[in-house]
Amino acid sequence: MIPLVRPPRLAPGARVAVVAPSGPVVEERLAAGLDLLRGWGLDPAVAPHVLDRHPDFPYLAGTDADRAADFQAAWCDPDVTAVLCARGGYGAQRMMDLLDWDALRAAGPKVLVGYSDITALHEAFAVRLGLVTLHGPMVSALDFLKNSRAQEHLRATLLEPESVMAIRAVGAGTALVPGRARGVTLGGCLSLLAAGLDTPHARSGARGGLLMIEDIGEEAYRLDRLLTQLLRSGRLDGIAGIALGSFKDCGSYELLRRVLVDRLCGLGVPVVEEFGFGHGDGAPTVPLGVRAELDADAGTLTLEEPALA
Repeated sequence: MIPLVRPPRLAPGARVAVVAPSGPVVEERLAAGLDLLRGWGLDPAVAPHVLDRHPDFPYLAGTDADRAADFQAAWCDPDVTAVLCARGGYGAQRMMDLLDWDALRAAGPKVLVGYSDITALHEAFAVRLGLVTLHGPMVSALDFLKNSRAQEHLRATLLEPESVMAIRAVGAGTALVPGRARGVTLGGCLSLLAAGLDTPHARSGARGGLLMIEDIGEEAYRLDRLLTQLLRSGRLDGIAGIALGSFKDCGSYELLRRVLVDRLCGLGVPVVEEFGFGHGDGAPTVPLGVRAELDADAGTLTLEEPALA
């Protein structure tokens, strides 16, 4: 894998768009998140349909067409330097084919931030636009609003990226397979990576990559199935190393650990568990598409250059 293009870092006063490409947004939480962004000296602009609800499917923030139109308009606005997702949930895949990827590419490199369901967009931006994206907190998510550590790591990544080139595990950061590995970061929410297999918006392989995976609300047998699907598809062939983030509400961690060891440790690459990115409290922002070194013994991911240019 080769590193992707790094978007420019943000400067004080930067205009950032807030969109809802997936699930519905709670207005009070959105307002609190916007206040945080303003406190960083940023100028947030909320897309028109962020607080919408789909008339038939209550798990979606508005219709597919409206969510796609919001995203496209935000990305293609020449005054906008970053697009921040309000929350995850489900729905990004449904709007993917409604986006004009040529227009998105022509708008130039910008910053995209989100995680969970936004994994589908991370993959698409890597494949279709060749851009580094940020797997990080979302504007209206409680794990962002209530955790100063997550807030500060995202703020520093956006505005002072050279200050957060060494990302340390916020959990135990224990090596399941010891060692160090260098490669290009990729990944996100495991269930979304598996759901994207064989689609035109997802990578076909990960050779030479550092796989960063996490999930929420999946029982051990379902995580087993997802990992097995990735293995059988060849998606993990040639992977250089693996960092495992949070697996919140996924049942017994003792059982989950056995699944992770059984499915991943036979690959013969460094593997570190409980790194803490994703749905956990205080999750760090992890850039996807940059060259880095994973030290499983130390529980660190060290970037070779800042996440943003």
